[in-house]
Amino acid sequence: MRRRVGELGLSDLAAYRAYLETHPDEWEHLEALTPITISRFYRDAAVFGALEREVLPALAAGRSRLRAWSAGCASGEEPYTLALLWRHALAPRLGGVALDILGTDVDPTMLRRAADARYQPSSLKELPEPWLSAGFEHQGGDYVVRPEQRARVAFAPHDLRDPAPDGPFDLVLCRNVAFTYLATEGQQHVLRHIAAALRPGGALVLGLHVSLPEPSSDFEPWPRARAVRRRAGTGGVIHP
Repeated sequence: MRRRVGELGLSDLAAYRAYLETHPDEWEHLEALTPITISRFYRDAAVFGALEREVLPALAAGRSRLRAWSAGCASGEEPYTLALLWRHALAPRLGGVALDILGTDVDPTMLRRAADARYQPSSLKELPEPWLSAGFEHQGGDYVVRPEQRARVAFAPHDLRDPAPDGPFDLVLCRNVAFTYLATEGQQHVLRHIAAALRPGGALVLGLHVSLPEPSSDFEPWPRARAVRRRAGTGGVIHP
């Protein structure tokens, strides 16, 4: 923000606030400055452990195809991690069930990086080594996701405050985004959109240190996975 203040030739943040009041188009520029894009592969291993052990096998029971939505995916590490988990830990034992993954983000720069699928070694340090070897090509000091790993992952622009992409989804990951940074009213708004896109029996993954906004009576705990499920068997939220 201070860099932007300098670009506009303003004296300080108070002057910038006054500028915002008289230049409504500047709000769009300010919004582009504010996203926090901390992302890496296999972030919070307990989350992916719960998905592997409990949730994804339950969602796959009796199904031939699942759909997952990584909401606020930044530069793609989360949806690609899910693709690697599915291909190397679950697909061999789930009898041919397919998983399609949609990653969305409000930042077009992040989405371009996600589509490029090129990452520095620092973002891969938590990924299990067998997945690293099988899932990436080493190119000029970077790691590039192999085409066969990218085949089931698509990316699209989306603001979480807007209605959800076309569902239904079996799994939605919304970690460290809406339920971390939005005020309660905004969180409730996002939760309604997600619930509308989540199929009966589906699951929603939250961040480690956040909880659902009240009221959230449509959800109940997911057994053994520190998750919550929409009541009457209509959905669920993973909260490792």
